[in-house]
Amino acid sequence: MTAPPVPPDDPTRDVTRVARLLALDPAGLGGVWLRGPAGEARDAVLARLRAAWPADTPWRRLPLQIDDERLQGGLDLAASLAAGRPVHSTGLIEQARGGVLLLPMAERASAGLVARLAAAVDTGALLLALDEGVDADESLAAPLAERLALVLRGDVMPAEPGPSPERTFDPAAARATLATIPFDADAVEALCAAAQALGLDSMRPAWQAWRLACLSAACEGRDRVTQDDAEFAARLVLAPRARALPQAPAEPEQEPDQAPAPNAAETPPPPADAAASPPTDPAPEPPAEPGESAIQTDQLVAAALAALPPDLLARLAAGKARRSSAGAGRMGTSVASRSGGRPVGARRGLPRDGARLDLLATLRAAVPWQRLRREAREAADLPPASTRLLLRRDDLHVRRLRRPQPTTTVFVVDASGSQALHRLAEAKGAVELLLADCYVRRDQVALIAFRGKRAETLLAPTRSLVRARRALSALPGGGGTPLSQGIAAATELALRLQASESGRAQLVFLTDARANIDHAGQPGRERAMQDALGAARRLASTGVRSLLIDTSPRPQAPARALAQAMAGHYLALPLGQARALSAAVQSLT
Repeated sequence: MTAPPVPPDDPTRDVTRVARLLALDPAGLGGVWLRGPAGEARDAVLARLRAAWPADTPWRRLPLQIDDERLQGGLDLAASLAAGRPVHSTGLIEQARGGVLLLPMAERASAGLVARLAAAVDTGALLLALDEGVDADESLAAPLAERLALVLRGDVMPAEPGPSPERTFDPAAARATLATIPFDADAVEALCAAAQALGLDSMRPAWQAWRLACLSAACEGRDRVTQDDAEFAARLVLAPRARALPQAPAEPEQEPDQAPAPNAAETPPPPADAAASPPTDPAPEPPAEPGESAIQTDQLVAAALAALPPDLLARLAAGKARRSSAGAGRMGTSVASRSGGRPVGARRGLPRDGARLDLLATLRAAVPWQRLRREAREAADLPPASTRLLLRRDDLHVRRLRRPQPTTTVFVVDASGSQALHRLAEAKGAVELLLADCYVRRDQVALIAFRGKRAETLLAPTRSLVRARRALSALPGGGGTPLSQGIAAATELALRLQASESGRAQLVFLTDARANIDHAGQPGRERAMQDALGAARRLASTGVRSLLIDTSPRPQAPARALAQAMAGHYLALPLGQARALSAAVQSLT
């Protein structure tokens, strides 16, 4: 893959300078958010970053599935058994103090790992997060994205460090200079205004930009922050996080009573002696006072916009800013399970009802109490234990397992006479396209049809696309519209799915909302519509997500009212554009 063109003066390419700044104040900057796929360019950036630290600096790589004991430290079971006393091990976070924590595939980190790493960064740990996300919704979780001040691109080769014969980098001198740089309220205000213009609502980026500007000034031997330092910080900290393009200032309206400008014909000629006098030069602007900041907000915004990647600029122009995930990455939602899944630790409990004993966790719980238990046996004049390890009921731990939470999409199809008269064939085509999307996402599908005087489940939840298509093609049309029974049947199935290990459910209704059979099976449009709205409100109270696709030839008010009652989304079936429905269903997930 060819890397996109990057200006030669792009600060994200000057990795050597960035690494020096980071080494000066790791606690103030938090770390680096390195965005880009694995490859030669990213390896070069990592090598340049590593070269800025001493050779003995600890670098610790964190696997995504790391447990708490390995991450934060805990009881070393083997050493404790050998020594006969509790021996604690040091976690990777503590091992990397004064060094770097490296998190590959950071966009897929779980919520628990994100929370622990965010707490570690708050206490001075330095994190290098490798974000390999390629889609707009694949990104680093927000708690980490906010704490890592520096954002670098891993898809472009870093620039070679240029020669600097006039001065060499002296970390001790830079730290001494950093301590003397005064706080500049005007510069901070300019950075805050630039952050606000770029759509950043958090105060962290502006403060991080100020900190980076101070470090830049200290490295250059300056005793205060200049415009160049602030622009450098805006390019590295503010630009990659931009969520909006700055709005152009509105032109002031002319006051109604303002006198119009005089015409050239009405302008009196200059005096005769004025033509002979030479033109006077405009008075030069007074220089900034020594204590006055000369940093301009508009120049900071311009510098940040110049550093925006082309794809980000296009998304901002289209109003589709790339946002960080609120919590975890794209590992997907998961639920607790007893039958199988990924181990996520242990809990105190007995190995019954399908729960399996976690031997290591049980031993860790028992080891610290061995001496006290032996002393208690001696005090009670009990014979010595026949086993080396004394276990109690409270020591027993069972495994905690989590598995990906599947999604079941329940299609509720109106097969009544009015539907068959209008667009049942097109509704079937739309469902077939949606079935293919569910198959790609590995979702389960179910099919409920209502016609005549009742609703029936034609297809139980399944992943078989063939069975779903066969049930759909065999769906007949005709009869009344028992809409309330269709909604009630879908609600019951969704609640049953969510109560079991089948995961969450979402409902997709395809109907024209012309109910004419009430919940008791009796004809009557007014009563049938009241029952349908009541069933929709009961569905809304469950919190199950829903989408109502209006299959009428023209969008109808009853269908909109029904979608509003069930707290769901409304969409009119596009005539001849059934493929547009897939995006609507995907928006529910």
